[in-house]
Amino acid sequence: MSAGFAQSAAHHEECGSPGVRREMIEDWKHLIEVMNKGVGDLKGATPDVMKAFSEMGKAAHAKGALDGKTKELVALAIGVAVRCAPCIAYHAQGAAKQGATREEVAETMATAIYMGAGPSVMYAAHALEAFDQIKES
Repeated sequence: MSAGFAQSAAHHEECGSPGVRREMIEDWKHLIEVMNKGVGDLKGATPDVMKAFSEMGKAAHAKGALDGKTKELVALAIGVAVRCAPCIAYHAQGAAKQGATREEVAETMATAIYMGAGPSVMYAAHALEAFDQIKES
């Protein structure tokens, strides 16, 4: 059980629907605070790598064909697909700061769910084919 879950088990938060309350699974704001310290420690231990990572992030978020909100929604979906809780926290925060709506996040999550399953189907077909080829030899 994560520390955030243990700390948030007694808390409730407004859901997207008026009058509906639910228990929080994770205290996402607390997770960001904890990760900021951990990332700061990592930056101190590996300054060159973290500087390069920061520069890559700035380049990825630079003005271009996609707006900042779309980029944060894409990053949020990837965070879901790779099962990275801190990524989810940071990019949910980024999406909110960029003005994303709950409906936009929900639609993005529907695509993340679809893509999480779709690639598994494709790789499963590869795995079965590999097994069949190897077994035949």
